[in-house]
Amino acid sequence: MKVSVNLPQHPYDILIEKGSISASGAWASNLWTPQKVVIITDSHVGDLYADQVKESFEASGFEVAVFTFQEGEAQKNLVTVNQAYEFLVKVGLTRSDGIVALGGGVVGDLAGFVASTYMRGIHFLQIATSLTAQVDSSIGGKTGVNTPFAKNMVGTFAQPDGVLIDPEVLKTLGQRELIEGMGEVIKYGLIADIALWELLESLSGPEDILDNAEELIYHSCQVKRQHVVEDELDNGIRLYLNFGHTIGHAIEQTAGYGKVMHGEAVAIGMVQIARVAEKKGLMPAGITEKIIAMCAKFGLPIDHEPWDPEALYNALVHDKKARGSQIKTVIVPELGRASLNVVDLEEMKEYLEK
Repeated sequence: MKVSVNLPQHPYDILIEKGSISASGAWASNLWTPQKVVIITDSHVGDLYADQVKESFEASGFEVAVFTFQEGEAQKNLVTVNQAYEFLVKVGLTRSDGIVALGGGVVGDLAGFVASTYMRGIHFLQIATSLTAQVDSSIGGKTGVNTPFAKNMVGTFAQPDGVLIDPEVLKTLGQRELIEGMGEVIKYGLIADIALWELLESLSGPEDILDNAEELIYHSCQVKRQHVVEDELDNGIRLYLNFGHTIGHAIEQTAGYGKVMHGEAVAIGMVQIARVAEKKGLMPAGITEKIIAMCAKFGLPIDHEPWDPEALYNALVHDKKARGSQIKTVIVPELGRASLNVVDLEEMKEYLEK
């Protein structure tokens, strides 16, 4: 399967194909001329796939080095970025060379940020290995790292030259890591894709994810592609993709990066904002229960303890979607459709009430 992200200035394709990671070098050779390549990965994914990808790239004429950092959201920061810069300098990477992000969302965000800022920007590819990365973070060109103040507070918009998705690699994910990706999949069904929502309704639970991975990934990528193409720089409808994220990011930051996984936080955020928005008449009656049931079916959390409204609010005021004294939140006025709801920051405290 192929999904074309037909941006006017930087079009590229998402290739979804079982077993494709073993031929990643051949895929890259259709996009790049032979050059120096640095694979950026983490300690977990590196142990599983770095040698295989390196050998594939070398067989296709690339000169390859591998930079590995300790796995985990807590490592997605400017300290790791600086270590990566030093590595790129040592191996002699130039502006005509490239970076390959091999991993999940943490790796993709960090590697993309490094590529977009090293020597004012060099090209890069995404090889996504987690469900969250395959359905969401590897697509669309958002890069970034965390600070103590907010998740992804420092970042750039930089599109990759291509995205490679091998659904087979999901078999090496832990159960929690696999399930957390469903937070983003459920979000896509809610905001834009009734057919995806109906597919999710037909599945029994986590045991059906792998058998249906290609279809789940394809539907999700199509939704992401549409929103990115129409609004590359996140000023309009691309913001719909943030349903559940405003509160979700605050949960991730206040809990300590990595304690609550991204997809888990998105699920909790969707439930919380739906609960309050439904009470305010902004979302239809009963939709919160549908979201709760879908998240619970796939083993996603629907609440977080301890719930600290003051700490969450303090994290929210640093959110990238805040503008002055207001913040743009996303609601779902009906299944399969999203809209923006501009909320005064003071009113946002109501969305944090249990």
